[in-house]
Amino acid sequence: MDDLNALADEHVTAAHADPHGRSAHLLVHEDCLRQSIIALTAGTRLDEHNAPPAASLQVLRGVVLITTVSGDTELGSGQLHPVPQERHGLLAVEDAAVLLTAVND
Repeated sequence: MDDLNALADEHVTAAHADPHGRSAHLLVHEDCLRQSIIALTAGTRLDEHNAPPAASLQVLRGVVLITTVSGDTELGSGQLHPVPQERHGLLAVEDAAVLLTAVND
């Protein structure tokens, strides 16, 4: 069983050691279900990309901004939000770790 608090701490630390300010790890890969922890240092962004058929983002640490053409959504620690069904990006407003849950075809 994975301890999400410990993983969030571990990956935020690893993101600080990474030249791109990121760390990620695939936790669950069962059939079409994927769960990944992603950590970003403050100011680091994931460029715009397509959304999977269904996904949610749970913020474990920090604050992130989901960016879309139709508007941005700020999420803080403890918040859970569906991933928009449009091209989107992710910006760490402060050091952050998130749990991405995605269902792919």
